[in-house]
Amino acid sequence: MNTENRKLSLPEAFKSAMRGLVGACSLITVGQGESANGLVVTTGISLSAEPPMILACVNRASSCWPLLGREGVFGWQALGAAHQPVAERFSGKGGLQGPARYAGAEWVTTDSGVRLLADAPLAFACAVEDMIDRGTHSILIGRVAQIRTDPEAGALLYWDGQYRILQN
Repeated sequence: MNTENRKLSLPEAFKSAMRGLVGACSLITVGQGESANGLVVTTGISLSAEPPMILACVNRASSCWPLLGREGVFGWQALGAAHQPVAERFSGKGGLQGPARYAGAEWVTTDSGVRLLADAPLAFACAVEDMIDRGTHSILIGRVAQIRTDPEAGALLYWDGQYRILQN
């Protein structure tokens, strides 16, 4: 069955089609104090085990994008089954921006000043290894410096415009 919609531009059709891809929700945290910010991505993946590196795609129009280059360190955490409210805050629901997005969750701060979600299924403190610009986004490559895990936290997924929960 051909479901192509000729009324949409190619970028619009692409965005619509991508709603069919199940994504694991990850949170990128960056900055401190009044410049603290963060965003939710569904593009976070492992890049290398030796040395340990991850990558995520970040929209260059995001308020976090300039902070990543300036700060040089960031947190990357998988969101768990209980983290939909965190995902909504960091997605800007209710107009929340910057440090206000951190309210309502428990955080730990690493030696490098990176804030990590205390009860995330997994969380990495990373140094920015590279940012490669392509189209509207940058491919953010992070070298993992510190790891935290909570295997009982489940997972938060995003599919067809809605959050979905995966638990043991």
